[in-house]
Amino acid sequence: MDSIDTLIIGAGALGLACAARLAKPQQSTLIVEAESLIGSHTSSRNSEVIHAGIYYAPGSLKAELCLEGRERLYAWCREHRVAHQQIGKLLVAVEAAEIAKLEQLQRNAQACGVHDLQPIGQKRLSELEPAVRGVAALLSPSTGIIDSHAYLQSLLAAAENQGAQLVLQTRVERLQHDGDGWIASGSSGDEPFQLKAQRVINAGGLFAQQLANRTQGLQGVPALHLCQGRYFSYGGRSPFQHLIYPMPEANTAGLGIHATLDLGGQLRFGPDIQYLERIDYRVDEQLREPFATAIRRYFPGLDSARLVPGYSGIRPKLAGPGEPAADFLIQTVGDHGLPGLVNLFGIESPGLTASLAIAERVARGLE
Repeated sequence: MDSIDTLIIGAGALGLACAARLAKPQQSTLIVEAESLIGSHTSSRNSEVIHAGIYYAPGSLKAELCLEGRERLYAWCREHRVAHQQIGKLLVAVEAAEIAKLEQLQRNAQACGVHDLQPIGQKRLSELEPAVRGVAALLSPSTGIIDSHAYLQSLLAAAENQGAQLVLQTRVERLQHDGDGWIASGSSGDEPFQLKAQRVINAGGLFAQQLANRTQGLQGVPALHLCQGRYFSYGGRSPFQHLIYPMPEANTAGLGIHATLDLGGQLRFGPDIQYLERIDYRVDEQLREPFATAIRRYFPGLDSARLVPGYSGIRPKLAGPGEPAADFLIQTVGDHGLPGLVNLFGIESPGLTASLAIAERVARGLE
């Protein structure tokens, strides 16, 4: 049986960030990915936003790791020449009744350590974004956008430069501790395999719980709730210079259908919220009018004919419909008592922003 130092399961942003952090020339590091491409699921199906850290519960891992991760990510992009832009975001109160929500968001952000939000009035909002309807806003200058695919490639290159190896179309189906390391069993292509690793990181994203439930001796695996978010692209030139976010919708698991831009200037709207029983990436064209209704609250000049179904992503949530938002769960030996094993559960937004900070926390958890 082949024996290695570190096995990382999943080649999304989390697995690759962990590989970039942990790989060393004198140690053997293997990244295995069940799909034929890296980042095939949540890591490449999102808004590509570098989040400032505004919305999360003060003191939560999401809040802490978003702030740390944001700074690490901007520095990484500069060092590794990953395309990004600190474009800024406007959080908009469409009507006077929402100003209290805007003020509460600012207080929450400050409690999380975000101190650069700039309150602006209706006149300044109209100057910055003439197409936006609103009575007040908060400008978040720390919010940015990133080429997520280039970021994933840069992480992989950094890991490979330290000797890590990536194997695609390889699925780990079971983990068993033999007292001297972890035996991973699964299939690569059509061939079964077994290997032994001293430490294992389960960064399987949407499939992390599936493997955790087949890990010998592991207790306390949280339930997984698949939550789809769909996006529509907007044809033609964008009327916006910033990202535009309405106030978060009451009693939902999301932030409302907001406007984001990619680095090419393409405008897209989303995501919405829909819990699923199984993975499904379809975007129904009949959603155009519900999307248009939501968008027109802050963008009354919307031409719904220019809305085109784009893509969707799925969040690996730990909270179900109507339940309070759950935090990230980075499960280490202190949680489950199993040496050399880290499980990453519920790493939804701001997971991409926080990925380098999460990798640092994983490294500490293995020390």
